[in-house]
Parts: sequence; structure tokens; C-alpha cells
Amino acid sequence: MNQPSLNDMRFFIAVAEHRSFRRAADELGVAPSTLSHALRNMEKNLNVRLLHRTTRSVSLTEAGESLLDRLRPAVLNIEEAMTAVESFRTGGPSGTVRINASDGAARLLTRHVIPEMRNLYPDVSIDLVTEGRLVDIVEAGFDAGARLGETVPLDMVAVRFGPPFRFLAVAAPEYFKSRTPPNTPDDLRAHDCIRHRFPSGKIYHWDFEKRGEEISIDVSGPLTLDRHDLMVDAARQGLGIAYVSEIYAARAIADGELVTVLDDWLPEIPGLFLYYPDHRRVPPPLRAFIDVMKSLDHELQTGYLERQV
Repeated sequence: MNQPSLNDMRFFIAVAEHRSFRRAADELGVAPSTLSHALRNMEKNLNVRLLHRTTRSVSLTEAGESLLDRLRPAVLNIEEAMTAVESFRTGGPSGTVRINASDGAARLLTRHVIPEMRNLYPDVSIDLVTEGRLVDIVEAGFDAGARLGETVPLDMVAVRFGPPFRFLAVAAPEYFKSRTPPNTPDDLRAHDCIRHRFPSGKIYHWDFEKRGEEISIDVSGPLTLDRHDLMVDAARQGLGIAYVSEIYAARAIADGELVTVLDDWLPEIPGLFLYYPDHRRVPPPLRAFIDVMKSLDHELQTGYLERQV
């Protein structure tokens, strides 16, 4: 029996994880036909079927599931060992780290972590993509994601950066010269609210919590926006009450351009996390990025809010 090569094993793991020859081929940079041919030969040499194939899907046989469970950690260990040796020859990690992030997370990373990465690891490039919608980072070809902890998939390894923070209800002082500030979330129904539209088109409902009581309000108002920085600008202009991340509003609040309302209804949330798959080898450039991020914990904690807007 011919033993599979390391490439064969890598091909099998990629197809098994993606359940797709096309997506696995995109990740590996090879043609789908190359993967299909390699895995058919692997099955022939092992004399066992590993994959169920149809015109639309790929799934694992019982033997394939068993092989994947044992093969994945072994191949990761081999790749990590070879990468460690390679780093001695090249003098450090090189390559590209692809990160999909929310706008707020990207702001923090570009102001603190990325400059330090460029100083310490000039051979590592950062490809940072910001978008409002949550994507499958594995399927989309990203090494990591950076978003609010509550949105991180449960099967990911998550590393927090920056402190916990709150979403705030804010408005310009001038807005309240002729209006009574709300005392409860229900009072918002009598106010002009600056609504937030998700990339999906759904309008965000404002969430509040106090002593175990949770309230979700579908607010109304004359203005709907899809970016927190624009919502802060609109609130500063006296156009209504905005419900935004503390990341964006901190500077305007500190400068007296905005005031907060309903503070006792707005508890802290865990904050932002960098996350990546727990079943894959962590590429050396991403490992370096994580190490730099951890080393800057003090800067991320103390310089987080006041420098964002």
C-alpha cells in the first residue's frame, strides 16, 4: 500500500473542512481537478472510501471522519515544526495576515497593533477588510476575524483586545433644550431617534437592560444611517438621539458635544475579540500578530476610547 504524501493529507483535510472541492482549491491555490485526482488516488491506495461525492456536495464517510480526527493534529504538528525551522533560516515570519473586522475593531488595530507589527515584522503584510456583515472567515479565506465577542462563533479561539465597553444613547445638549430627556426606554417613542440599518437591510432594535429586565425598542425617527461615525456626527448636529458604541462617542462626550441618557439601562459588554479557527495550524504571521496584540494590552486598555473619534 502506497502511503499518502503530506500534500495528499493536506488536500484531504482542506476538502473535509470545507466540504467542497472548489473552496478547498481556492484556499490551497490549486485546481479542483487536482484535488479530486489526488483524493481518488489516496482512496485507491488506502483501499477505502473517504468521501461521499455528489454533483452538489461532499461529505465524509465514517472512515473519512475517523481519519480526519487523527490526521488533522498530526499534520498541524508537522507543519508547525517545519515552519519553526524555516523561521531560523529567514530570520522571522513573513507573508500576509488577512483579517475581516468591524469598523470599530479595525480602528483599534490600525492605531495600535499594526504600527507595532510593521516595526517588529517588516516582512509581514496586513490585509484588513472592514464590513458590517458577519462572514464565515474560513470560507471567505481569512486568517482571523475581529468583532464583538457576542458575535464570535463558538467553535473559534477568541482573544480579547481592549476593555469592556457600552453602547450609549447620546444626543447634543441643544437637542434637549426643548425636549425632556427620556427616563425609561419607552420614553424614546416620543423622540427623534437616529436609526441604524444593518448591511442586510434590517433596522437595529435598541436593547436595554436593568436589574434583569430586558427591553428591545424599535425606535422611529427621520434619519437612518449605516455607520456609527455618521450617527455620532448626526447626533452632534442635534438631529436626534443615537444609539452607538462607546468607541465612537467617547471623544464627543468628553468635549461636551454629546450627552448620554438612560445610562442605568446600558450595561457593559465584553468588548472586541480577535478570533480564528481552533482546528487549524496558526500561521506564523498570525501568531506574530496575536503576540504583538497581547504585548500591547496596556495601550489597548488605556488608549482605547479617547483616541477613537
